[in-house]
Amino acid sequence: MKLILMVALTAVAVADKLPETVPVVAILRSQQVNPDELGAHSSDFEADNGIKVQLSGSEGAAGGSNMAGSWSYPQEDGSIASVKFVADENGFQPESDLLPVAPEFPHPIPQFVLDQIAFAEEERKRKAQEEA
Repeated sequence: MKLILMVALTAVAVADKLPETVPVVAILRSQQVNPDELGAHSSDFEADNGIKVQLSGSEGAAGGSNMAGSWSYPQEDGSIASVKFVADENGFQPESDLLPVAPEFPHPIPQFVLDQIAFAEEERKRKAQEEA
């Protein structure tokens, strides 16, 4: 469901930037396997403009739906943007060069944070002495 919503929102965002005359896009491949008695399903789509979407899913251990898949599309500079994902009991887990990367840890800890940690340690020791 999240994937469908994300694709729909992407389509709306792209639609705002489309020229008045939209070129016709041929569908090269579109296959869908509907859920079986165990909830397994899949979908595979490719258009001649380079857009590809693949996903498959099954019932999760906790009764929810587990999904895995990918999508890709050509960017204006000719490169291919692609995203792989898994969505399961651990949440949505995308993988892509398009996603921002957090700084490596350990990063410098600001002095005010170190001061607060020291203050909290002193308070802990003071309370331990009062209780003794």
